Amino acid sequence: MATKLAEGIWNIDLPGTNAYVVEDGEETTLVDTGFPRQADRLADALRVAAGGAERIDRILITHYDLDHVGGLSRIDGLDAPVYAGRPDADYVAGTAKPTLRTRKGLFQRLMNWRVGPPRGDVSTVADGDAVGGFTCYHTPGHTSGHMVYIHEEHSLALLGDLVHAENGDFEPAPWFMSDDSGAIERSIRDLAERAPDFDIGAPGHGRPVVGEGAQRLRQCAAEL
Repeated sequence: MATKLAEGIWNIDLPGTNAYVVEDGEETTLVDTGFPRQADRLADALRVAAGGAERIDRILITHYDLDHVGGLSRIDGLDAPVYAGRPDADYVAGTAKPTLRTRKGLFQRLMNWRVGPPRGDVSTVADGDAVGGFTCYHTPGHTSGHMVYIHEEHSLALLGDLVHAENGDFEPAPWFMSDDSGAIERSIRDLAERAPDFDIGAPGHGRPVVGEGAQRLRQCAAEL
């Protein structure tokens, strides 16, 4: 289901996870793509939010997990360039496999067979890079290449799994689903200090916070 959060911003509420569509000037950006089994549902939502998958100009991936990259190779017409942080970008492109030396890497490797490479080229982004109107923030912890994308004009932060939303507040992603829970806490504190104010906090899981998004993130950081 596609729900309009504000002018030019859509939340695609997929069972168990979120994707987002953001108008960026004359370009349209998709952020994350849900589970593989949700590809048809995502394609339907893209027709509402963007006029169809073929109207997507770029795809931002917050991190490499099955519920965020699963639709990349499964939607007809979705062939836009893809952006992600390293090493997650290498996993998305299929040029490397997650390590077996960590809990998260083992889970990712087990699920890897269900994720095909995207049709569009994959580019790596780093902390401070700009992609259109988005600024990239490296926020490792949930995965080592996890990225947050902030669009100042929209007053929007796309938070991925750095935090989850619960009853209008943010909480760190659960330790048992993450690569390094200590790094998650450091990334939350760092982002809370560095990020510009934003109204809309759009996490990968839970209902987006519309209004006082930055304050909710700072509150989460203060409670760690």
